[in-house]
Amino acid sequence: MTLTFYTNPMSRGRIARWMLEEVGERYDTVLVDWTQKPAALLDANPLGKVPTIVHDGAVVSEAAAICAYLADAFPAAGLAPRAEERASYLRWMFFTAGPLEAAMVDKVLGVEVPAAKRGMVGYGGFAEAVDTLEYAISSHSYITGDRFTAADVYVGSAVGWFTQFGLLEKRETFMRYLDRLQQRPAYQRAVAIDDALIAEAAQR
Repeated sequence: MTLTFYTNPMSRGRIARWMLEEVGERYDTVLVDWTQKPAALLDANPLGKVPTIVHDGAVVSEAAAICAYLADAFPAAGLAPRAEERASYLRWMFFTAGPLEAAMVDKVLGVEVPAAKRGMVGYGGFAEAVDTLEYAISSHSYITGDRFTAADVYVGSAVGWFTQFGLLEKRETFMRYLDRLQQRPAYQRAVAIDDALIAEAAQR
């Protein structure tokens, strides 16, 4: 089995790193410089985006897809949804990757969606998108219920990023959820690895 992980520690690659640490399988890391992307990455993903993984020749990009793929590829980790969890798992992972991220990006860009045009965007209004995220998180300890899954890696990473950069207000619901996730050993290992890589790069 070969599993190659193309990443930069200052990117969404941190999401995939956490997922890889949760899976617990051996993987090789290829660090990607923004100005000189390796040919092997461009062959696998013409956009040259990170994160990208190559698992026994199968290429997966997009952080949410990587989380879902790894959960299915390594079922022993117990991160894929059970039958009764699948609807929430898919619903909230796709909501976060689609409408919620679009709402956050529009906020960064200063895009204000006119009330008459809200039906044209996937999230409607920014406030409604945030309230919907809180609804998703508030019903249970984790996205699918009382059990941690790959959906929590992706949704939790988004909540962490958006609160860190001030795009998402630090509501009690969000911060309690983050606190639960950040206690996980795999999360802590992933953060330590990527933070060490950032520190090393700063000393060069």
